[in-house]
Amino acid sequence: MKYMLIMRATDEAFAKMGEVDFNEMLATIGKYNEEMIRAGVLLAAEGLADAAEGVVVDYSSEPPVVTDGPYGETKELFGGFYILSVASKEEAIEWAKRSPVTGAGFKTEIRRVTTIDEFPQDNEWIQKERAWREANGQL
Repeated sequence: MKYMLIMRATDEAFAKMGEVDFNEMLATIGKYNEEMIRAGVLLAAEGLADAAEGVVVDYSSEPPVVTDGPYGETKELFGGFYILSVASKEEAIEWAKRSPVTGAGFKTEIRRVTTIDEFPQDNEWIQKERAWREANGQL
């Protein structure tokens, strides 16, 4: 099963992280990543640029409204993610508990990544997506 670990933090927690020596932070996170690689569970891991560089597309109206970041009403921002291939949700939880990015204001949300096999296989759009995934080595 695939699980996504969504790394979240408050503005204050992100600011505190900025006070840590960059090379020290890279080494700490690198060791965690290396542990997951050695265990064979890490499929992907990415950090995200500052929220001030992002935009939100709000579909509440027609046409959709595009708003520049940062997002004033958000109490926690999504700062990066890991995609793991593990046997269970409990194993994903255990990996999340090992995260070196901890402290007040930091959280990890864990969500199972659905597979194409969970959708109706007789649907033409699922069949097209399956063909695309097969052609791109994703199945």
